[in-house]
Amino acid sequence: MSFEYFTVAEFECSCKSCQEKGGSGFNMNSKVVDRLDQAREIAGCPFVITSGYRCKEHNAEIGGRVGSSHTRGLAVDIAYNGSRQLYQIVNALLMVGFCRLGISKTGKFVHADMDIVKAQNVIWQY
Repeated sequence: MSFEYFTVAEFECSCKSCQEKGGSGFNMNSKVVDRLDQAREIAGCPFVITSGYRCKEHNAEIGGRVGSSHTRGLAVDIAYNGSRQLYQIVNALLMVGFCRLGISKTGKFVHADMDIVKAQNVIWQY
């Protein structure tokens, strides 16, 4: 599977345990990554993935929510630099169909997911 703007490694779990096993493999939903590729093209700015797939152990270690969409390969966190880039990223994500976005108040990243079992058409801050 190839993508224009991303590599498989960008989405792998980054915990020590998964890395010692040789990486977590490609555990992302392909529809999510396809849409991210489309959004990156529209935004015209880099999408630096700070978190993609997380194994359940790593998710717990970093204080992620139980049932996190990251543990099912349905979510990513994307770093941004400044309000203009935040706008470009959010606008592009919405244009390609992401309808669950979280904006970190302090971490300068956007959480985007396509988890259909959770509330849809929401943007939150945390």
